[in-house]
Amino acid sequence: MNKRDFIKIAGGGMLSSGVSNWFKRSTDDNKIGDNSFFEKGFYIWTRPNVKENSKEIQQRYRKYAEKGIRGIMFESDSEEHFSIAKEAGMQAHRWMWTMNRGERYLLDNHPDWYAVNRKGVSCAEHPPYVNYYRWLCPSKPEVKDYLLEQSREILEKEYVDGIHLDYVRFCDVILAVNLWDTYDIVQQKETPEYDFCYCSDCREQYARLYGKDPLTDLKYPGQQDSWRQFRYDSITEIVTAIAGKAKDHKKPISAAVFPTPEIARRLVRQDWSNWPLDAVFPMIYHGFYQEPPHWIGKAAMDGLRVLRGDFPMYAGIFLPDFHNKEEIETGILSAKNAGVRGVSIFGNIDDTILNIIDKHREF
Repeated sequence: MNKRDFIKIAGGGMLSSGVSNWFKRSTDDNKIGDNSFFEKGFYIWTRPNVKENSKEIQQRYRKYAEKGIRGIMFESDSEEHFSIAKEAGMQAHRWMWTMNRGERYLLDNHPDWYAVNRKGVSCAEHPPYVNYYRWLCPSKPEVKDYLLEQSREILEKEYVDGIHLDYVRFCDVILAVNLWDTYDIVQQKETPEYDFCYCSDCREQYARLYGKDPLTDLKYPGQQDSWRQFRYDSITEIVTAIAGKAKDHKKPISAAVFPTPEIARRLVRQDWSNWPLDAVFPMIYHGFYQEPPHWIGKAAMDGLRVLRGDFPMYAGIFLPDFHNKEEIETGILSAKNAGVRGVSIFGNIDDTILNIIDKHREF
């Protein structure tokens, strides 16, 4: 299942302090310098086509590099694609689904690892929204160990330059507004069937910190700041653990995240501005939020203000959201003017797109 299929349909224990900032880099280390692994310019997300022959891959990746693409986030493994991309002068990162994992092995052998909503329903049995939405619970040590092992397998491969996390969050408690019509749903408030996770591990760990069961003792759990923070921190702990593994292998870690820190926290319990990353790639898909192309720059500025230079940002754009070439250039220029280090693109990278990239390659 491709990462963006959902889009295409539409068109170890908790941190004992309960605070997510404890791992922040020191003041001396947290400003972006010219020695950042991630280069200024354009990156793309793609799935390698294993049916292509080497000559086809070489020709295309050589053209990508010549036009100004600095690196590729590959959704699946292919030593041939990774190696050819690197030979062409681009970086090759492995893009990993993180909390959304629907492996048959996990569903058959560890259904208890999956997140449970406020109605007591596990997404292992009844996935929300779409069938591939199978969300693991970040509070379970076994889940963290499993994801660390998956990360280790990726990072140990010599042809992999770095690891790029995706779906590193909870299920959407509220969908982006443009998806409401698609699913015949109006989500002006949080509802129990989409509110995760209320498994016994989450409830017990929260109760140890705050003396209350979030399911039975909180009248309005969606409005309880400590319960929200608990879930932000549970995802942050997963990212921090994988970041440590990446550091052990001397490779960078990045993540595809929701457009702004505020939207990420509100819609999917994701606190990405407090993660120990080497770069962040917010998916600023303006069409999902029924916004114009120049909103991309506004959203990027929101994130940059919160980051304060802790690590570089690459504004992610979704080509099907644009109606013409002029809109694409508007989106790119708004991101550049906001001060991002680069732009990452998802969609069909044809000659028209490559010429736009070439035109705006300098950041």
